[in-house]
Amino acid sequence: MEYLFEYGMFLAKTATIVLAVFLILGLIVAAGQRRRQMPRGNITVTHINRELDSLKDSMQRVVLDKFAFKKYLKAEKKREKEEEKQRKQAADAKAEEDGEGRRKRIYVLDFEGDMEASGLESLRQEITAVLTMAEPADEVILRLESPGGMVHAYGLASSQLLRFKEHNIPLTVCVDKVAASGGYMMACVADRLIAAPFAILGSIGVLVQMPNIHRLLKKNDVDFEMITAGEYKRTLTPFTEVTEKGRDKLRQDVEEMHVLFKQWVKQYRPVVDIDQIATGETWVGLQAQQRNMVDAISTSDDCIVQACDNADVYEVSYEIRVPLGERLGGAVQQALDRTLMVWWQRLRTSKYF
Repeated sequence: MEYLFEYGMFLAKTATIVLAVFLILGLIVAAGQRRRQMPRGNITVTHINRELDSLKDSMQRVVLDKFAFKKYLKAEKKREKEEEKQRKQAADAKAEEDGEGRRKRIYVLDFEGDMEASGLESLRQEITAVLTMAEPADEVILRLESPGGMVHAYGLASSQLLRFKEHNIPLTVCVDKVAASGGYMMACVADRLIAAPFAILGSIGVLVQMPNIHRLLKKNDVDFEMITAGEYKRTLTPFTEVTEKGRDKLRQDVEEMHVLFKQWVKQYRPVVDIDQIATGETWVGLQAQQRNMVDAISTSDDCIVQACDNADVYEVSYEIRVPLGERLGGAVQQALDRTLMVWWQRLRTSKYF
């Protein structure tokens, strides 16, 4: 009897383990199927007009006394009714004129660039979403911040913005901080380019740089072999000896890319003197305006607030879904970056106190 009891317990344990394994595998498969069925990300659309009205109401509620606030609310309701009436009349008039009538819509997008233009994936989705709704009577405002980066990445980002031109949708680019090199390559395709007074623009040039440790490897008797097919498959590398032939070829490639960059800027912003600005220098917004690199000096905030007076303004944002592991890794990296930045700032300030 004792033997049968032990044998039964063994079978129960085995069955439990097998069921647990199958349950875990089933959950993994189900999660994978859900992931395939779920969209790559989420799109968020915010009505900025309503946000501004909410901010205004909040300020009025605190600043005004009770009687004045009630009076303000009454006046606001009256104004809204009047605006709605005027909007309807204008829409009816436009509908009679061309068969369609509605208030102008302005779509606000954001692009914050890094070396690899990693925000490009979200920008592509946002542009695609906007193009499903936007019409030539509408407008797109892009808040652009980028110091530039890889040529192919920013070339593609600039080409994405040209999709608006292909659909005859006006594009306004606002630069509050920096649009240099690849950032300016994107900005110059705008129908209207606005910059803050001290935003940095320009850097119309091409840069290639890399360390070379060939002498260090040679000193330590370390061989590095590279087999290529094609005379210029590799010119300069970090590990091989630098030759004049390789250096000259790379310099030629850089010059050719610079010519293409200048042609791009001149094509989409013909008012500039390209030989004057394509020196690799940067200028702040006020200086850039003098060189016709921007059309107006203002901030994106003023531009958007003014747009709300005559249009319905919508902020469109597409967030790509990131796996949990990558999110945790990114959070750890950001925490380390912040810690290093804090210590760096402390070291800098300690020199002055």
